Amino acid sequence: MGSDPLPPQEKDIANRLADVRGRLREAALRSGRQPEAVLLLAVSKTFSLEHIRAAAEAGQHDFGESRVQEGLQKIERSADLQITWHLIGTLQSNKARKAAAEFSWIHSVNSLDLLKRIDTAAAETGSHPTLLVQVDLAGEATKHGVPPRLVPDLMREASSCRAARIVGLMTIPPFFDDPERTRPYFIRLRELRKTLLEEGIEPALLSELSMGMSHDFEIAVQEGATIVRIGTAIFGKRRV
Repeated sequence: MGSDPLPPQEKDIANRLADVRGRLREAALRSGRQPEAVLLLAVSKTFSLEHIRAAAEAGQHDFGESRVQEGLQKIERSADLQITWHLIGTLQSNKARKAAAEFSWIHSVNSLDLLKRIDTAAAETGSHPTLLVQVDLAGEATKHGVPPRLVPDLMREASSCRAARIVGLMTIPPFFDDPERTRPYFIRLRELRKTLLEEGIEPALLSELSMGMSHDFEIAVQEGATIVRIGTAIFGKRRV
């Protein structure tokens, strides 16, 4: 799994979690939303199991990993904890079976082929992963995702899944020093959901919007995020 960051201080992680929860709550209330409508996902990629245990001890339940193998190791070693595991990184087709069997959520469905592979694997392994379609709103070469114009066709196909189920959209905007510059991307994802609903896509396929990270999650909440993915603000800086 590579070099772990420095050992965690449980009190530090608990304090950071409390701070993030407070900021999330304030952002939700300011925008007329209930804080409970937003899921806080702790992004534990590259961090040790000790970091995860410290966050779990502080009441955190949902954790996100970017790499399948690293996530599988942590899942196995944390079987005694009440954790829901999310795969948030790019999923290669040849790892779809492992991911579908072990992760409760997969945030990075970026093609119809990958959707079908995950669903087939889930049916064969008896699992029922919850999926999000990753939407490419910026066209960055270093990021993956479905172009907005192709999302409607993928969502229509999703209704025929046997074991997996799509419940919404995810996006990763470009990084800006000024987090306010990410707002247009969050608005576009929210508007894409609205358009899909108007085109007749089932509401059950569009209940979630996963968007916003440590530096911009408050803006994402203001624009309708139902899941925010927070790593650094909870665990500190990564050493990779």
